[in-house]
Amino acid sequence: MINPESAARTPSILDMTVALAGTTMLLGLSVYLFGSDAASGASQVALVFGAVLSVLIAIKNGSSWRVIEQSITRGISLALPAILILFSVGSLIGAWILSGTVPTMIYYGLMLLDPGVFYPASCLICAITAVSIGSSWTVAGTLGIGFVAVAGTLGLSVEITAGAIISGAYFGDKMSPLSDSTNLAPAVTGTDLFTHIRHMAWTTAPSMTLAVVIFAVVGWLNPATVGEANLEESMALLRTAFDINLFLLSPVVLVVFLSVKKVPAIAAILSGAFLGILLAIVYQPEIVQKLAGAETMNGLTLAKGVWIALFDGYVSTTGDVSMDNLLSRGGMSSMLNTVWLIIVAMAFGATLEKAGILKCLADGLLSVGNSTGALIASTAATCVGMNIFAGDQYIAIVLPGRMFKAEFEDRGLDAKNLSRVLEDTATITSPLVPWNTCGAYMAATLGVPTFVYLPYCFFNLINPVVSIIYGITNFKISRLSADDKLVLDRQVAGI
Repeated sequence: MINPESAARTPSILDMTVALAGTTMLLGLSVYLFGSDAASGASQVALVFGAVLSVLIAIKNGSSWRVIEQSITRGISLALPAILILFSVGSLIGAWILSGTVPTMIYYGLMLLDPGVFYPASCLICAITAVSIGSSWTVAGTLGIGFVAVAGTLGLSVEITAGAIISGAYFGDKMSPLSDSTNLAPAVTGTDLFTHIRHMAWTTAPSMTLAVVIFAVVGWLNPATVGEANLEESMALLRTAFDINLFLLSPVVLVVFLSVKKVPAIAAILSGAFLGILLAIVYQPEIVQKLAGAETMNGLTLAKGVWIALFDGYVSTTGDVSMDNLLSRGGMSSMLNTVWLIIVAMAFGATLEKAGILKCLADGLLSVGNSTGALIASTAATCVGMNIFAGDQYIAIVLPGRMFKAEFEDRGLDAKNLSRVLEDTATITSPLVPWNTCGAYMAATLGVPTFVYLPYCFFNLINPVVSIIYGITNFKISRLSADDKLVLDRQVAGI
C-alpha cells in the first residue's frame, strides 16, 4: 500500500518564496506597526497567517490536513519543556521579589559593582557562571534578573545590560560540557565532546574578547546617570521596604548548586522558588500580608500572599515610581503571552517542515558554491534560518547537522568543523529571534523586548561572522586524514 504522503510533490521555488517572503513581510509589518510590543500579539497573528500559507502550499502539493495537523501537534510538543520552565521562572521571579532576594541582589550590586565597568563585569560574571552550570536560561533567570534591576537603579541602560547578560550566558552555554546544546552538536555530527569544545575555542575566544572590549567602551561612553546621593537614596529605600541580609541570597546559591549537580532545570528552579517562599514568610511577613490585601496576619493570609506572588507576581508599593516599576514583576501569568508566542511559532515551523520548505531552503543554500567558505556560510545561513522559521534552537542544530553531515564528509572536512558552525550560529542566534523559544524566554525573563536588546548582544552578533570568516579564509578548518576517510568509507559501505 502506498503512503499518500510519499506522493507529495517537492515545493517549487515559487512555493518557498511565497511562504517565507510572505511571512517575513507580515512579521516586518507587525514590528513597523507595533514596535517593541509586536510580540504581545501582532507577531503571533503574523505567524498564524504564515502557517496558513504553508498549509495551503502543502495541501496543493499533495499532503493531507490530517498529517499536517499531526505534524503541528508534534512541533508544539517539542516546546512543552520550555513552556514548563517559563511558568517555573515566572513563579521564581515573584517568589524572589516577595522574599527580598531580588532586592538584596540589587542592594549589594549597588554596593559592590562599579558603574564604570558594569557592562563588561556583568558579561564576564554571567559567562563564568554559565560555563560552570551549562545553562544560559538559568543564568538569565537568576543573575540576569539582578543585573537588570541594578542597571535600572544606577541609571544605566537595561537594554545594554540585557545584551551583556545574554552575551555572557551564551558564551558559557556553548563552551560548557554540561550544556545541552554543547552535547547535542557533536552528537548530531559524530564528533567527540571535548574535541568539539577545543575546536570552538578558536572562534569563541576572540569573539568574546572583542565583545567585552566593546562593552567596556560602551560603558565608558555612556556613564551612569545616578549620582552618589541618589544611589544612597535607592539603597535606603530598599532597606526600608525589605529586610535585607545576605542569607536572602541562598535561593540563588541553591539554584546554581542544583544546576551544577545536573538536577533538571524545572526541579532546580521550583526548588529556588520554594525556598524563596519560605524566606518571604520568615523575613518579610508584613510584605506578604500587604500583597494579600489582609488587615490581620495569620496562616491563611501568608498563604494567600505567597500564592498571589506565584501566579500573578509581586506588586511593589514603595511610593518611588522607578523602584515600583522595577520590582512589580513575576508570576506564572506574566509568561502567558510568551507561551502563546512559542506555541504559534512551533506550529508555524512544523507547517514549513511538513510542506518541505525548510529542506528546499537548505538545498538551495547548499547549491550556492563548492568552496569550503560557501559550504560553511550555507550551513550558517541554514542554522539562522531554522531559528527564524522553525522557532527552536534544538531544531536549528539537529536539522542542519543532519542535512550537511554527508556534504562535509564528501568534501574531506572533519565533523568538528560542522559541529562548531552549528554552535557558532544555531546556538548563538537563537535568543535574537523574538518568536524563538530562546528569544521569547530571554525577553520575558529580563523584561526587555528582543528587538530592543538585540543590537547589544555583541558576542551573539560577532561569533557567527567570525565563524564564516574562518571558513572563507580556511583558517583553523580541519580536514580528514587518509585514515579517517577510510573509516568513513567503510561505514558507508557497511563494512
